Amino acid sequence: MSQQTKQWGAIIVMIALFAMIAFVTNLCSPMANIIKAQGEISEVLAQIGNYGNFVAYLIMGIPAGMLISKYGYKKTALLGLAIGITGIIIQWLSGQFNAQENLGLVFTIYLIGAFIAGFCMCILNCVVNPMLNILGGGGNSGNQLIQLGGVFNSSAAVAVYIIMGALIGEITKDTAISDATPALMIALGIFVIAFIVLLFTKIEEPEQAPVDVNLIKGALKYRHFVLGIVAIFLYMGIEVGVPTYVNMYLVNTPSLGISAATAGLIVAVYWFMMLIGRFVGASIGSKVSSRAMITTVSIATLVLVAFGMFSDPATTVEVPGIDWGTLTVIWANVPVGIFAFLLVGLCTSVMWGGIFNMAVEGLGKYTAVASGIFMTMVFGCAVMLAIQAQVAEMTSYMTSYWVVLFCAAYLLFYALVGSKPAKK
Repeated sequence: MSQQTKQWGAIIVMIALFAMIAFVTNLCSPMANIIKAQGEISEVLAQIGNYGNFVAYLIMGIPAGMLISKYGYKKTALLGLAIGITGIIIQWLSGQFNAQENLGLVFTIYLIGAFIAGFCMCILNCVVNPMLNILGGGGNSGNQLIQLGGVFNSSAAVAVYIIMGALIGEITKDTAISDATPALMIALGIFVIAFIVLLFTKIEEPEQAPVDVNLIKGALKYRHFVLGIVAIFLYMGIEVGVPTYVNMYLVNTPSLGISAATAGLIVAVYWFMMLIGRFVGASIGSKVSSRAMITTVSIATLVLVAFGMFSDPATTVEVPGIDWGTLTVIWANVPVGIFAFLLVGLCTSVMWGGIFNMAVEGLGKYTAVASGIFMTMVFGCAVMLAIQAQVAEMTSYMTSYWVVLFCAAYLLFYALVGSKPAKK
């Protein structure tokens, strides 16, 4: 009996946690439009939730790896869920104050909640990715299982944009964080249920190396790992930057006549593309190497983003979406360049799993702490979003996608050159 068959319960739990990560993380981008409506808020400041969420990775990444080394994957995941419950409750509390009268207080409480929730996301990522890789047996099979988890991750991301679009509707100065309460309560309920299920799920823990800061030095001796953590830093700028600024462009370009609800349905197409891509990645993951996958999708990303930036905005195409309130398909005209950006979801779908798989290959006892370091670099999302926001503020939304092009170019370098291990 294979290891996967023996631990099917653990696999299911890890995949469920993978979905939860996407649901909570992706609340931040549609929330940015609510925050922007609270007053004269800049593009940079509107992304405050993403900053809080992803900067937490910088602080928690390595400690999370150490927690796994000392207490194992299950106990660490339970701790992460408890922290996540706290973060969601604090975000909900921020919506109980009038932003027009207490804008600073609302911002502070919301940022603290997003920051604490980010600790949870970091811990869960440190648990889920190496566990799926281990349960899959490493190599192509480990990558395949990570891609399967990614399918559910993308499904949850699609759900967030649809739910938030339906809740927010047309954004005005009266739109408040409290309007997103149902989505926050869904996230809270999922956390509580997951905590209970995980508590009673038996997980056969892999052997861990003793907690030792020297493990960090050991992991950093591997060149392909060091270049891999840079790759994940920049990858986050692609995965989150593309849909975030598609959403901001659609909502904040009056000539398009697109409401926040419709924009949410359109952006959900990006995450649906990721869902399709991860289905494909999971089905071919045992036959196609991570290196081949990342090479292919990096080139495709460069082509699609360049086309999206330089195409004529007057040329439009109809994009579908599903109105879940009436269960009908809606069609909206958007610039053809926006459609190209949505297709980038097909490419980013396999990037996370492929990069992680290549970065930790052959690390042995350093895998747990390497996972922590890996997650630390996820704070790259906050950095790259801030850079893209600043470029958008100074120029335009379309020009800001030069940041995404740079990130994709590095991933191509990593796949072709940087991912090759110098030693085993």
